[in-house]
Amino acid sequence: MTNDESEREGWRERKRRETLKRVAETALKLFGEKGYEATTLDAIAEASGIAKRTFFHYFKSKEEVLAAWQAGLPTAFRAAILAEPTDQSPLEAVRNVLTRMPAHFNADQALLIDRIIRSSEQLRAGNLAKYLRLEQAAFEALCELWPQPERRNALRAVAMASVGALRLAIDAFAEEGGRRPVADHVREAFGNLGAELPRD
Repeated sequence: MTNDESEREGWRERKRRETLKRVAETALKLFGEKGYEATTLDAIAEASGIAKRTFFHYFKSKEEVLAAWQAGLPTAFRAAILAEPTDQSPLEAVRNVLTRMPAHFNADQALLIDRIIRSSEQLRAGNLAKYLRLEQAAFEALCELWPQPERRNALRAVAMASVGALRLAIDAFAEEGGRRPVADHVREAFGNLGAELPRD
């Protein structure tokens, strides 16, 4: 590939990313204003300045547009757990990651997405699938950090409990209207979880 071809390829990729971002942002804005069900693909395409057929080069459906906002979360979650030291318990490792990760969230955007998801039964079902992917990502990372076969069942339980605590934290954050940071709710959820665990 020549330099000119490489530059054209780089330009096309930048243009593709810019268009994808514009469509995703436009769709989210329309979902918030008009409601998820009432927002049509035609409306998203028109407001994004693209043809409807061009929309399908980027997304297959409205649901996929919304999912794009959280698409990289399981991979980032897994990588963050793998970066944790092993001189702590698996539960502490996941708690530390989940306490730090919300610092990168846009609170207003997170509340809008939560409101949109709650408005649709289909989206609520898809949201459950997202948590299952997070649970699997956590489990795989924990098994890499603590590879002893006899610990696998306990590590799966840690992954399940940790993602459950995250769900409770996000629900509390949304119910409060984002008055306090997500990280505060995560710490509370893990504190409640820890209080119920048996002491040796």
